[in-house]
Amino acid sequence: MTQISPAQTQDKKQGTQDGKPGADPKATGVKSLYGGTRSRRVTVRDIAAAKSRGDKWPMLTAYDAMTASVFDDAGIPVLLVGDSMGNCHLGYESTVPVTMDEMTLLSAAVVRGTERALVVADLPFGAYQEGPVQALRNATRLVKEAGVGAVKLEGGERSADQIKLLVDAGIPVMAHVGLTPQSVNAFGGYPVQGRGEEAAQQLLRDAKAVQDAGAFAVVLEAVPAELAAEVTRSLHIPTIGIGAGLDCDAQVLVWTDMAGMTKGRVPRFVKQYAELRNALGDAAKAFAEDVVGGTFPAEEHTFH
Repeated sequence: MTQISPAQTQDKKQGTQDGKPGADPKATGVKSLYGGTRSRRVTVRDIAAAKSRGDKWPMLTAYDAMTASVFDDAGIPVLLVGDSMGNCHLGYESTVPVTMDEMTLLSAAVVRGTERALVVADLPFGAYQEGPVQALRNATRLVKEAGVGAVKLEGGERSADQIKLLVDAGIPVMAHVGLTPQSVNAFGGYPVQGRGEEAAQQLLRDAKAVQDAGAFAVVLEAVPAELAAEVTRSLHIPTIGIGAGLDCDAQVLVWTDMAGMTKGRVPRFVKQYAELRNALGDAAKAFAEDVVGGTFPAEEHTFH
């Protein structure tokens, strides 16, 4: 999985040198995974090439065509249609109730809204736990009906057989270890994972198991930074951190958390880069006041 993609020499619009964006691509002959434009979608080969170069890259969630288009235009190379849609898009209390129908519908919308990003869709709770055959059936649906380029599923050693069958069938798999939100009822909440020697060794075994099964990348969620750094050094596939420190190969956030749309408390690992909830609320109030005050629609908004 460490072959260099032909796109690195074909795309001349933006390059990197030693993982630093902005270098002259004609001089370096390589391209950063983040930013720029392509005539095709990002693939798992591009992800592998970024790991071999030492590039860091961002991933965001997306659940609809319009938001996905914004992130695609911003150069985000990988978009995750996460089962986090349950919490932040569908109004559920957790990710557990998300169904395959919901995942397929919203994944297809994200694919339609993008041109460049690799779109990865979660297999929701109950869609793969029965075993590899169930996992293949549902992953195939996401590839065929929604058009995603890869799927993600939770679990380390316990999900290795599912990952292997999917990869053998030609479906790229992103794994997810550490805090796995679909196990919220078993965890009794969302605690940090991998603390203590025994827990740390299990997380290392889980990460190596998904790599050996053929996963092209692995999400590390709510893991001590030192352990995440050790996992990253131990694997030849990229690690994607969320609450796992700076040393992971990539970082992901739920977009509604990142952009300040989430109401109330957000996890400690979230940095809010905007305050869209306040901005959208202010816009709605301004519209309402114009309507109530009789100033909208004005002449310039009216047909005669």
